[in-house]
Amino acid sequence: MLQLKAATDTARQSGPTNIFGNPIARFSPARLTIPPVPRRPPHSDPETPPRHPDAAARYEHAREQAVVREILRLYAQGWFPMAESRDSPAQWVQPNRRALIPLDHSFRISRSLRARVRSQRFVVRCDSAFEQVIHACAQPGPGRTDTWINDDIIAWYSLLHRAGHAHSIEAFLPSPSGSLSLVGGLYGVTLAGAFCGESMFSRPEHGGTDASKVCLVHLVHHLRLAGFTLLDAQIQNAHTDQFGAVHVTRSKYLKLLADARTKSVAWPPFDPLMAVLSLTRSDHNPPE
Repeated sequence: MLQLKAATDTARQSGPTNIFGNPIARFSPARLTIPPVPRRPPHSDPETPPRHPDAAARYEHAREQAVVREILRLYAQGWFPMAESRDSPAQWVQPNRRALIPLDHSFRISRSLRARVRSQRFVVRCDSAFEQVIHACAQPGPGRTDTWINDDIIAWYSLLHRAGHAHSIEAFLPSPSGSLSLVGGLYGVTLAGAFCGESMFSRPEHGGTDASKVCLVHLVHHLRLAGFTLLDAQIQNAHTDQFGAVHVTRSKYLKLLADARTKSVAWPPFDPLMAVLSLTRSDHNPPE
């Protein structure tokens, strides 16, 4: 069994960045342990091919399922992975205080962002470019020369996505010719009624100003429709605060996570008009 050490309150605010691209504290880490998986069936004659030609495929599938189970087990305990840099090994960390983005009426959207969503400037989709989103999130950006997302983390989330446990929201900017350019997005992991947000990006230099924020608004409306009860933003910062994020202790977060995991929630078909229509109908405009 993998033993993990809780984070300390004296964590140093430097190094990699979290879901919203801001500095994330370094916490007491632990490596991911891949559980044992079934071995390939032995054969008396090594020159004789396996009786089942798809044995290798079944073995690889079993291995992938074991990795997915282990990752979800760690998430269910409140852990998430990060790396010191793209070339550093992934570590599993857990803060003493957690930032949660509300899914009720206390979710705040500025007037300018509401207008941006209603304008439908972006073509917003779900799970149409997951690997593009995570690779974009792994790129260095303004204010950071390195990334907390390494190749192992990309592989793990891609595996979770193929297994139906990780999802992305993407914002595309249409060109005059009709082609679409990815200018923003976010991704995260689902655990029944909990969505654990991992990272987001935008490309303002390509017309993607506020694209990741637009994706977040769409995500919140989508989670509400599905019946999710928890949106984990991991670390408190000025970016999460603008959406009305609340901060809870580690023990409180684990209780909320345990409750969310009891919900029977399925990821529904994504409707990009849902957030637009909801904001259009609403007469409540929060202050900037």
